[in-house]
Amino acid sequence: MAVTLRLKRFGRLNHPTYRVVATDPRFPRDGRIIEALGYFLPLMPRAQEQVKLNAERIQYWLSVGAKPSDTVAQMIEKAGMKVPTTKKAERAKSKGKPAAFVAPKKKVRKPKAQRRAEKAARAATAKK
Repeated sequence: MAVTLRLKRFGRLNHPTYRVVATDPRFPRDGRIIEALGYFLPLMPRAQEQVKLNAERIQYWLSVGAKPSDTVAQMIEKAGMKVPTTKKAERAKSKGKPAAFVAPKKKVRKPKAQRRAEKAARAATAKK
């Protein structure tokens, strides 16, 4: 099961508050969660109180392979933690050379007279 670290929205209209959560990516944004890891209050006037993260639990989830969303990854880096980056898998290159292209044989229809003669020959052998 893959786990993502992302934001879950709370709060009333025009006053958003977010929780940083570990969740299954198949669930909706505000759906079921596995664990709450902190919060983000974007409208808080004091910048030091806007974000609070449980660093120990976030490090645990990152160590077991959880993928943070872009926003949560930025928040983690601002908090002084390191976000592991995954290398993109390189495509294996073929060692052999491709076979030379050979065009398929063109089907040529037999003349009508020849087809009639073959049909008559088959009918004659079937009567015997």
